[in-house]
Amino acid sequence: MSRPATLGDLRSSGWVSRPVKDEVRDNAIERIRAGEPLVDGLAGYDDTVLPQLENALLARHDVILLGERGQAKTRIIRSLTGLLDEWTPAVAGSEINDDPYHPVSHHARALVAERGDETPIEWIHRDRRFGEKLATPDTSIADLIGEVDPIKVAEGRYLSDELTIHYGLVPRTNRGIFAINELPDLAERIQVGLLNVLEERDVQIRGYKIRLPLDVMLVASANPEDYTSRGRIITPLKDRFGAQVRTHYPLDVDTEIEIIEQEAPVLDAGGLVVHVPRFMTEVVAEISQQARRSPHVNQRSGVSVRMSITNRETLVANAMRRALRNGEAEVVPRISDLDALAASTGGKIELETLDDDGDEQVIGRIIRAAVLQVFRDSCSPERLAALVRAFDDGRAITTGEDEPSARYAELLDGLPGLRDALGDLQVGETPAAVASAVEFVLEGLHLSRRLNKDPLAGGAVYRARG
Repeated sequence: MSRPATLGDLRSSGWVSRPVKDEVRDNAIERIRAGEPLVDGLAGYDDTVLPQLENALLARHDVILLGERGQAKTRIIRSLTGLLDEWTPAVAGSEINDDPYHPVSHHARALVAERGDETPIEWIHRDRRFGEKLATPDTSIADLIGEVDPIKVAEGRYLSDELTIHYGLVPRTNRGIFAINELPDLAERIQVGLLNVLEERDVQIRGYKIRLPLDVMLVASANPEDYTSRGRIITPLKDRFGAQVRTHYPLDVDTEIEIIEQEAPVLDAGGLVVHVPRFMTEVVAEISQQARRSPHVNQRSGVSVRMSITNRETLVANAMRRALRNGEAEVVPRISDLDALAASTGGKIELETLDDDGDEQVIGRIIRAAVLQVFRDSCSPERLAALVRAFDDGRAITTGEDEPSARYAELLDGLPGLRDALGDLQVGETPAAVASAVEFVLEGLHLSRRLNKDPLAGGAVYRARG
């Protein structure tokens, strides 16, 4: 479908100019009415964060998202572009997306005055109407608002000429959404430069006697100030945001699993067939849940969902490596693969411990607590009695990375009660699946104090207690 190419054609088409916040609100209304989510790919926010966000957009507020790391703040902000019209007309050649009906820059005003209805129009996609800046200590007013362009001055223009201005990121996002990530990191004197943008809706550049009435929706993200200690949001600026929306981590294991499955899907690779049993994914999710409750973890820093995602990826990677070394085509993670999570967990949490335990000891306790919790939720105690009795005659089972899956499969018929114990896990009877289930059950029995465990390099020996 052809779009109007001149101002006159645009008027004839019946196009109506709307402030950007009205545009976002109208499109949000359509989505809510249709039962569609405002933000795709979010889990666990339906009853908490999203209603607050919907209220803010319907109220046409500027928004600040406050929360710890890894709570989808940036994803929410970037997804707001989907609430803009797909295409929007602007005066051709404008650096700040001038509204053809209400031009504000010198270039656009002069062009409309000179050519009238013949003023050329260009159509801007919504992706170009989104600007984003990571707040860093070296961010300047020139970056955000604008500065004199020495090249334009050298071309012969006078300093008093408005055309010598090089617009910053905020004016260039006129009629769009501008986002500032980690707002407290922005120097306080620079935050002052945003006061007019949020209240008076204009910018002032250097000593120029100009006023640019901008049409911008401002969205920011911030970590809790009591943790970052890198700066603060000045009170007058915080007061100008219409809504503060607090984000949070997944409140339960099922939500954490939903995020893991979405962000780290299991894919076959290199001729290997990969399958992750439900109980192993639950262990990965429970590790993060346990860490968020642990007194040894700095809770002000938070435990990002990224830890769950990278832990699942590391778990699968270690299982792949073992399968390749053992010449197996099926990849199923086991309990012995959890040792590899120290590498992907250590950099994701900040520990607070006064004892002599190192990071690996604390992480190990968190992993064991997660395995025990999932074991209790997954296995019926009455179906394990026969298996425990089978160890009373001195039977011992060795597990570990070097043990091929076929060795575990042989236990199904040779170890009384094992088949019944695996029934609750619903993993099937392929050798790799059986190996995963056997290690999980044995480790669960050990953590429940029903079997003893002798650690070995890369594995363990399970035997009767006593």
